[in-house]
Amino acid sequence: MNNFKLGFGLMRLPKLEDGSFDIDQIKKMVDLFIENGGEYFDTAFAYPGSEETTKITLVDRYPRERYKLASKLLCSDDIKDEETAKNEINITLQRTGASYIDYYLLHALQRSNYKKYDDFHLWDYVKELKDKGLIKHYGFSFHGDPELLEELLSKHPDVEFVQLQINYADWENPGVLSRVHYEICKKHGKKVTIMEPVKGGILANPINEVKELFNSYNPNLSYSSWAVRYLLDIENIFVILSGMSSLEQMQDNLNTINNLGHLNEEEKEIVKKAQILLNEDKKIACTGCRYCVKGCPMNIPIPDIFTVYNRKDGSPLFRTQREYKNVTINKGVASDCIECGQCEGACPQHLPIIDLLKKCQDYE
Repeated sequence: MNNFKLGFGLMRLPKLEDGSFDIDQIKKMVDLFIENGGEYFDTAFAYPGSEETTKITLVDRYPRERYKLASKLLCSDDIKDEETAKNEINITLQRTGASYIDYYLLHALQRSNYKKYDDFHLWDYVKELKDKGLIKHYGFSFHGDPELLEELLSKHPDVEFVQLQINYADWENPGVLSRVHYEICKKHGKKVTIMEPVKGGILANPINEVKELFNSYNPNLSYSSWAVRYLLDIENIFVILSGMSSLEQMQDNLNTINNLGHLNEEEKEIVKKAQILLNEDKKIACTGCRYCVKGCPMNIPIPDIFTVYNRKDGSPLFRTQREYKNVTINKGVASDCIECGQCEGACPQHLPIIDLLKKCQDYE
């Protein structure tokens, strides 16, 4: 890999009005990306039409040595047997037309699915694929909790890299815990690929208070550029994936990487203020004192659930549900509340916690 940090995520590609991919625009995006020093392209078996579009716009048009291609093996709910799971690589190679995959990931590991990767012997399988030359490097993308990440890296020390959700909004978010996961990977000596640097587009259009903060410093900088530049100072990162869906987004990201570069000290302080503002965006005015948790007979992590609820706006339902599951692992959920009232008696803010928990049950 070269020192160019931006990776082209092929998940949110531009489409025409009829729903088909805008092949001409994607070709221009690919060309511009490569011309500016990019080489890492990220697709996946589970991204509808992405691998086929990668063939048309990239693989058929450039020599294999000009780019690095990443794809993923997903054990989704409809994968019922080992043979079907292992055949995904063959379909990926056929769809993309690539003779091999540079970076192959076991996809989206989390509490709900990680055992399937063991049951289907997929950790050993990726090693076999590497021995055969069908992949060059293997790792996994992760959406679980710190204990699970520690377990996976301890059981599979030969993993070469981990793909994590990292952005300034999720660095300390209890539903994601980007910093904690990053530090676990660093401890195990694993390189990290960043996904969701703008949190699925949310940080490209943040809350008004954050917009005003950034604009007061420089109204000509895109909100996305702040998010991407925040990540450039994190050590041990070899790719920052951005799922770009227009030529304009590609141009903005390339300008960020090639011309803006790292945040200066004043800009770093501004991002810290943005993180505080995000934490203060409270539909539920919980301060996180955790007095309510200490005596809860159902062990419900009330402040963490409220944090997930407060951050739901602009985020797709699946992401909110995933964060909710992460904060309630091995603990009570909102619907477990027996309405004993202990929490409300302990709350310094006098919040109607029992009623508020009922609002959060939709994410279980």
